[in-house]
Amino acid sequence: MQFSSSSAHRSPPKITTLVLLSGLSALSLNLFLPSLPNMALHFQADYKVMQLSIALYLLVNAVLQILIGPIADKAGRRPVLLWGLVLFLLATLGCIYAPNVEVFLVFRMCQAIIVVGMVLSRAAVRDLYDQDQAASMIGYVTMGMAVVPMIGPAIGGLLEESYGWKANFWLPFVLGVMTLMLTYSDFGETSAKSGKTLIQQFREYPELLRSPRFWGYSLSSALSSGAFFAYLGGAPFIGTELFGLSAAEVGIYFGAPAVGYFLGNFVSGRYSVHFGVNRMVLWGCWLNAIGVAMSAVLFLAGFGTALSFFGFMTFVGVGNGMTIPNATAGALSVRPHLAATASGLSGAIMLSGGAGLSALAGALLTHETGAMPLLWLMLATSVLAVCAILSVIRREQKLGL
Repeated sequence: MQFSSSSAHRSPPKITTLVLLSGLSALSLNLFLPSLPNMALHFQADYKVMQLSIALYLLVNAVLQILIGPIADKAGRRPVLLWGLVLFLLATLGCIYAPNVEVFLVFRMCQAIIVVGMVLSRAAVRDLYDQDQAASMIGYVTMGMAVVPMIGPAIGGLLEESYGWKANFWLPFVLGVMTLMLTYSDFGETSAKSGKTLIQQFREYPELLRSPRFWGYSLSSALSSGAFFAYLGGAPFIGTELFGLSAAEVGIYFGAPAVGYFLGNFVSGRYSVHFGVNRMVLWGCWLNAIGVAMSAVLFLAGFGTALSFFGFMTFVGVGNGMTIPNATAGALSVRPHLAATASGLSGAIMLSGGAGLSALAGALLTHETGAMPLLWLMLATSVLAVCAILSVIRREQKLGL
């Protein structure tokens, strides 16, 4: 099978194609979560073993983001995307027909290849647009990534009740087939092949790693989103154990940052070109920090409630929705010829840091400590994100950029 860039496939992809690619990547993460108990029964496995399907997926996801970028800079976006989608479909079938939990977990890790959709949809945007316009377009592309995780578990729950756990893998399979067909017909190559060997391409990493601006943008994104990842690790405990909310109530409250993220992405799409990347990242990081700080003040004063805790997390979502698309566009613009490499590396930095903060948040919380350890952790990462983008702004002023 050969996925070349023939003359029929040279037109740039439509925004809907890019949204589908990034949305399918997000959907595969959490759609099946409501099915985990029944999947444990089906495979006669311990629930904690089934939970490995999330941790292992994230681990492979982070590693693949580092590898995909150089490969796509070498071979082009189109063939890597198409092969990635084909492999995702085969892995999904493997999950559906797995005879035991060990085989399922292997194919579940293989499913992480769908991260090509997220990495290369962002890289394609940077191929096609300058920095500020790219930030605007990435904002629109990642709106799908905000909506899908918000509604994914709800859809997964309905599918589980109606058709069983396998339906939560048949749905991404069908959507994957549709996305593959659309990508094949619509996604023209957006980048010239580098002409370098793969080894030479991987040797380009130090060029990014030596760039203070790349680190500034990547860390502002990673630390800002780190506050959200810490929230993911600690909020369920706070909702159920500290405030006595039911599972349904936690599910409703839990979506507050996702609503904010959607709004922040819209703001990015609408205003990034006008105000520029750096200002949008700075304002997003400040909003993130202010929301957490206001929640912390209420808890310290003894007025913290479930409504105030989850309500102020909307600010975290808005801040991230402004920070991540713009910081990503900034990181991809430091070395435009390494856009896919930068997209993968910055994504891996964000994901690996987020996974660590999520685990740390869960470990810090007890009934005795209350919500404050989580809020202090979120506030610290938010303030460090502000420092990271300020370092970029100062450096650009010094260099006259």
